[in-house]
Amino acid sequence: MSSSTRSRTSRTGPKGRKRDEHLLEEVFRLACRYIGQSPKQSLYLDEIKRVMHANLGWQRILAYLKFLDATLLIRLIEPLELRLKKARGPAKLCLCDHALRAAWLQEVIPLDGPGLDASPHLRDLAGRIAENTVGYFFRSLTDLDVAHFPERGPEPEVDFILTIGEQRIPVEVKYRSRIDFPDTRGLRSFIEKSVYNASLGLLAVVMIDPCLRNRSHATLQFRHRLLCTPLGACWNHTRMRKPDEPTGCSVKRERRTVPPSYPLMPVSSQI
Repeated sequence: MSSSTRSRTSRTGPKGRKRDEHLLEEVFRLACRYIGQSPKQSLYLDEIKRVMHANLGWQRILAYLKFLDATLLIRLIEPLELRLKKARGPAKLCLCDHALRAAWLQEVIPLDGPGLDASPHLRDLAGRIAENTVGYFFRSLTDLDVAHFPERGPEPEVDFILTIGEQRIPVEVKYRSRIDFPDTRGLRSFIEKSVYNASLGLLAVVMIDPCLRNRSHATLQFRHRLLCTPLGACWNHTRMRKPDEPTGCSVKRERRTVPPSYPLMPVSSQI
């Protein structure tokens, strides 16, 4: 954020009062650090207190988060309120461009296969960035309500819940090509509860391996009404087989195509 931009934003506070430029920077820095996550109030308060050496109330920090949301620099994705019995959970942070995170924190996270193979300890963070990108994209769509589903007792977490009218679609983002059956637990749990009115679930992965290592996986996919899509893929996704890759289903002349038993839904060519 340039000095001129900070100056303009600091003058747009309510009732003519200037916003605290330092606080605005620190709140945005936290949004960059916890990209794709749902930090608790206590984390915001502790971090701000540690950096600014001041006791600030949660409502003031929340006002700055909402201000950043209004500028579209970040999007706040609230938890799903359906059947919410306890206190409202924290919002998930989605940054408009993860390049801002790299610039502000001076930390570049590799998102390609070779880069992650060289730095496997960054895979979880790369997954957060992928989840962040999907979340921001969903929030940019009109006529679509987007929420996240935090873990609630026996009910596991679901990355995003899309609501269209009375129908809901749970979405899980997995930034890896191989998906095991336990990875779909959140989607299956949400779909199986009739009160959520979800007829299907969407599993977004970095790249689909069409040669299913376990044939029962495809059967379970249909049984639990799950659809799998690569991030940013188009219909009829294909890729070349690697030299050291075993041959298997749907392999023809070194070219592997998605078998009919693995349905796809395009999310966005921009992701």
